[in-house]
Amino acid sequence: MAPLELELFPCRSDNFGVLLHDPATGATASIDAPEEQPILNALARRGWTLSHIFTTHHHNDHVEANLALKERFGVTIIGPVREAPRIPGIDQKVDGGDSFDFAGRRVEVILTPGHTLGHICFHLPQEKLLFAADTLFALGCGRLFESTPAQMWDSLSKLAVLPDETTVYFGHEYTLSNARFAKTVDPENAALLSRVAEIEALRAEGAFTAPTTIGLEKATNPFLRAADPAIRRHLGLETASDAEVFAEIRARKDRF
Repeated sequence: MAPLELELFPCRSDNFGVLLHDPATGATASIDAPEEQPILNALARRGWTLSHIFTTHHHNDHVEANLALKERFGVTIIGPVREAPRIPGIDQKVDGGDSFDFAGRRVEVILTPGHTLGHICFHLPQEKLLFAADTLFALGCGRLFESTPAQMWDSLSKLAVLPDETTVYFGHEYTLSNARFAKTVDPENAALLSRVAEIEALRAEGAFTAPTTIGLEKATNPFLRAADPAIRRHLGLETASDAEVFAEIRARKDRF
């Protein structure tokens, strides 16, 4: 079975668009639908026809183009059952623990409340791919609009146990700001400091910082590192729970 092909491109002011394509069957999924024209441009560039939209959550900058793309291509829209009334054009409702088939591959649904209450991520274990949208970013995590820090910590913990080599695509190009914040809570982390320099160089060239990997995030993303003794010492939270340390890091990022 030939590997799936991916196309990454910018949408809106800072969203990422991602197309997932199976060369054998022609099946093509858009991960969310932030903006119609960039998706159409990417499809035309690759000569692909859209067949699916995998929707992660209800925010407008992830579903805005759902209905336009459905009208144009007749796509099947798969999205979170817990947010179904707010997902335009949804056809197939899924929840954490569910799975479905895409071009002969198993797609596992991981429920990750935090950014929104019903947010889901899509995991393709055969391909070692995770589409994390606004749950996990490079060196960051989503802002908590509808859930508690404890819920988000639990959600991130579900992603952190995936294989280190899992490639992670995320929803926004926030990485430079995330990197600058990360240094303030994990200043002794040599791997982080090296990565920050790489990110600054990429962004200076206008290059994307996506994708990342689970292993890289576990080594450098403070939002996955609440158990790290150096971070706990730096924050003065040596005896706090992991969820409490995470909550403090998230609160500091909100003020950053």
